[in-house]
Amino acid sequence: MKKLLSILACALWASMAWAQQALFGGNQIVSPEVNADGTVTFRLYAPKAVKVEVTGDFLPQVKVPTPMGEMEQPGVAPLKEEKGGVWTYTTTPLAPELYSYTFKVDGMTYLDPSNVYMCRDIATYTNIFIVEKEKGDTGDLYSVNDVPHGNVSKVWYDSPTLKMKRRMTVYTPAGYDKGGHYPVLYLLHGAGGDEDAWTTLGRAAQIMDNLIAEGKAKPMIVVMTNGNPNCEAAPGEWSKGMYKPSFMGHMESKPVASMEESFPDVVKYVEKNYRVLKGKKNRAICGLSMGGGHSFSISKLYPDMFDYVGLFSAAIFMNGGNDSKKSALEQMNADPEFNRQMAALFGAHPKLYWIAIGKTDFLYKSNADYRKYLDEKGYPYEYLETEGGHIWRNWRVYLTLFAQKIFQ
Repeated sequence: MKKLLSILACALWASMAWAQQALFGGNQIVSPEVNADGTVTFRLYAPKAVKVEVTGDFLPQVKVPTPMGEMEQPGVAPLKEEKGGVWTYTTTPLAPELYSYTFKVDGMTYLDPSNVYMCRDIATYTNIFIVEKEKGDTGDLYSVNDVPHGNVSKVWYDSPTLKMKRRMTVYTPAGYDKGGHYPVLYLLHGAGGDEDAWTTLGRAAQIMDNLIAEGKAKPMIVVMTNGNPNCEAAPGEWSKGMYKPSFMGHMESKPVASMEESFPDVVKYVEKNYRVLKGKKNRAICGLSMGGGHSFSISKLYPDMFDYVGLFSAAIFMNGGNDSKKSALEQMNADPEFNRQMAALFGAHPKLYWIAIGKTDFLYKSNADYRKYLDEKGYPYEYLETEGGHIWRNWRVYLTLFAQKIFQ
C-alpha cells in the first residue's frame, strides 16, 4: 500500500511540475511574430522533422476542383531548419488583415503550439493572427481596441415552427443597459457554420464596436442565428453531443420546416425580449453564402419585414431547386411564383438591396444572372465586386460596409 501511495505521489508531483513548467516556463518560441515592416515570421520546434511547411490565406491562393465548382485554397510555403531544431519562415510584407494558418510537418497538419489564438471553421481549426499598421486600417478594425464594448450573449429561444429550442448569438451595443431602443441587424452564416461563426471567423463584435465608436455605424442589436434547421445549436452545445460538424449540420437529424419558414420565430422572440425599434425601417438582414441565400429567400417570402437586405456571395435558391441544365436567369424568368414574390418585395420599396461578391467566387455566375434579372425588371440594387473568391476576408469587408449603410 505504501508503495502504491508513493507511486501516486510521484505521478502527482510530475503532473504538477509539468503544469508549473507550462505556467512559468512555457513555450519560449515566438510564433507568429508580426514584424515592424509588416512581414510575419513563423517558428516551429520540430527537431526530428524532414519537411515543415506553413499553409495560410496570406499566401497566393491555388484553385482546386470541388463538387461545387472550382474553389480557392490557401497556398503552401516551406520553412527552413535553423539551429536547435527550430524551423522558420518569414513572409513578404502583408496588408492589414486577419489571417489564418496551420503547419504541415512531414505531410501531417498541426496547429501552432506557440499560438493560442484559433478559430473553428466547420470541422477544422486554424490559428489566426492580425496585421495592423495604422489606426483605422482593416487590421485595426478587426482588433479589440480601447473603445466602449458591446456584450455578446448565447440565447436560447423557442421555435414553434421547428418544434425545438434553439440557440442564437446576440450582440447588444455599448450602452444598451442604460436604456433606449435599437434597430436590429439579422446576420446569417454560411453552410457548415452556426451561431458562433460570425463572432469568431467574422469578428462581428469587434467590427461593430469599432464602427459604432467611430460614429460610422448606428448603435444596433446584431442577431446571429443558427441557420441549420435540423440543429438546436453549435456542435457539442446541444443534446446530440460531440458529433463531427458538416455542411449539413447534424447529418442524422431531419428538419420539420425550413430556415425561411421558421425565421419569424426569431424576430418575434427578439422583439419581445429586447428593446428594439419595430417596423421594417428598423430591420436589416444579410448573410454570406448559404446565409446570403437565406437572406435572399426570407426577404422575398416576407416582403414587408426588412428595409435593408444584404447578399454576400449569396447562394441563390430557387423555389423548385436549382436545375443544372438551365441557367439561374432562365429558371428565374420561368418561375411565376418567384416573379410574384420579387414584384411584392420591390413593390414594398426596400431602402437598400445590396449585393457583393468576389471576382473569382464559384457563385459568381449565378449572382451575375440574378443581377441581370434585376436589371431587366428595373429593380434597384447596389453592387460591389471585390478581388478574391468565397472567403471570410471578403465577408468581413462586406459586413463592415453594409453596417455603415443601414439605419442611416
